[in-house]
Amino acid sequence: MLPEEHFRIQLRFWGVRGSIPVPQSATLSYGGNTACIEVRLPGDRILIIDGGTGVRNLGTSLEEELKTKQLTIQFFLTHFHWDHIQGLPFFAPLYDGRNEVTFLSSLPPAELGEILEGQMSYPYFPVRFDMLAAKRTFVKIEPETSRFGPLSIYPFPLNHPQGATGCRLETDGAVIVHACDFEHGNAKLDGVLRDYAQNADILIYDAQYTPEEYETRKGWGHSTWVQAARMAQDANVKQLILFHHDPSHQDAAIDEIVAETRRCFKNTEAAREGWSVTL
Repeated sequence: MLPEEHFRIQLRFWGVRGSIPVPQSATLSYGGNTACIEVRLPGDRILIIDGGTGVRNLGTSLEEELKTKQLTIQFFLTHFHWDHIQGLPFFAPLYDGRNEVTFLSSLPPAELGEILEGQMSYPYFPVRFDMLAAKRTFVKIEPETSRFGPLSIYPFPLNHPQGATGCRLETDGAVIVHACDFEHGNAKLDGVLRDYAQNADILIYDAQYTPEEYETRKGWGHSTWVQAARMAQDANVKQLILFHHDPSHQDAAIDEIVAETRRCFKNTEAAREGWSVTL
């Protein structure tokens, strides 16, 4: 990461897949871990968006930093489908009593805690959630705005089975919008996302399916690269990042999706593990 005075906000992708991890040779270029994004802010503040399997490697990386400094760590959990929380039991900083971790979601604090406890209860995991050494705090993120140091977090609802929450992140003139898991086609929620994404520097958008695949997957809660390009154009964003790659899409398929999307929206990339973006 860059020295504190040289950046406003940094992204690093630790998990970019949807549905299930795919650790195989044909997915090595983009990565096979499920959703996890590190948002780094000046002042050793870290906002982690989702706790898919990618969060294990993030935790290992943070362990090294925590040997020499104290970090302020918050999780923003967009929803609780397994591919977005299944890495949390393996997030090493939770096992160190010197650390404090705050969990944010759209749910009341007690309900959020119960969900995370349930994932680690008998017989699913040998360590109970209440046995973790780190101090854990649960917070319901408010619809108006929440603050995390210099960062303003604006949550908004997404069209997804059982619901999900997107967010607009603003700090010192830099704007990042995260919209995953999201299915286009609900006029009201399409409009909500379009409004929150206006003039963003970066739009991270669920583009799990091709248009052909989507025809047999309507109602599953995910969108396409075509809709991603349209949203980026309509919202006048500077860069589009395709995210939540389908587990059946090998590296060559994602390369083709990126090429197709760039014909509609030039400044497009597909998220890949280990990739960092600095604003």
